[in-house]
Amino acid sequence: MKNGKSKLSVHRASVVHLNILPTMNPLQHFIRRDLLRTAYACLMAFVVLAHHVIADDKPAEALAGQRVLYTGHSFHIPLIPFIEQVAKAAQIDGHQTVAKQMIGGSRVMQHWELPDEKNIAKTTLRAGGVNVLTMSPNWVVPDEAIEKFVSLGLEKNPALRALVQVSWYPWDGLAAPAKVARNEDRDAKTVADLRAVYDPYRETIRTQLRAINAKHGKPIAYLVPVGEAVLRLREQVIAGKVPGIAKQSDLFRDQIGHGKATIHQLAAYCQFACIYRRSPVGLACFEDKTPASKELNHLLQTIAWQSVLDEPLSGVAANSTPLKQP
Repeated sequence: MKNGKSKLSVHRASVVHLNILPTMNPLQHFIRRDLLRTAYACLMAFVVLAHHVIADDKPAEALAGQRVLYTGHSFHIPLIPFIEQVAKAAQIDGHQTVAKQMIGGSRVMQHWELPDEKNIAKTTLRAGGVNVLTMSPNWVVPDEAIEKFVSLGLEKNPALRALVQVSWYPWDGLAAPAKVARNEDRDAKTVADLRAVYDPYRETIRTQLRAINAKHGKPIAYLVPVGEAVLRLREQVIAGKVPGIAKQSDLFRDQIGHGKATIHQLAAYCQFACIYRRSPVGLACFEDKTPASKELNHLLQTIAWQSVLDEPLSGVAANSTPLKQP
């Protein structure tokens, strides 16, 4: 480049046309042209069909930034800033929390029954523009309002996805001997103790979501296996394999089971994986430069991702490509 100007050299390719076809009369030429057009149209139709078949068989690709509406309780709503941090670390453009509605200890039905003038969730769904609706029932299941919110959301967005978080069980159970009186009582719990309460609870919600999907004739309601991930983390704590966490009670703030940061991070990874159908493994999020912090973060990501893959109603394919940092 000289004097701020660049010189471009253009090489013209020589094209040689070879006429190797025999001379055709006008009628033959017309017939040949129509045959070629028909063949081309058939080829394009096959390509389009093949694209849809392959797309249906492939794991879900990364979605554009989603507009998410949250309704829930104190095991759910506090996850929002953590989910936003994960989306940012994953460089998801356009991720947005459209609105949130929290009622402590709530059933989904309590959100549905709020008066219209106070019902942020209904108002937001009726306004449109929501891609993902998240809900989280408490221990009273099935919860009929899950289907009510799904139907309302579909009126404005037929492509709406409803994500239902199945949380870890409060108090580890509602009655003795499962229910803990003190947070420290969790340290004596075994995985079998926890599963005896959690597994039937999850199965009840699975049954309801399958019925909702059958009613609408397509997958619309998905399960976010946060409780399963928490149970697997506690199993690792029992085995002494979680950096910086020696006891199960170290994961929680009180006997009810409100989670500390580690629980919120784990749950946020589960939510992210279901919202975007992408693995969180490898994201530089919630960690400092210490080896222990990196090890803990990797463990949380791995537990979350595997829990989502193992959940038949998560909507995430088992062979989805893990998200990698650029």
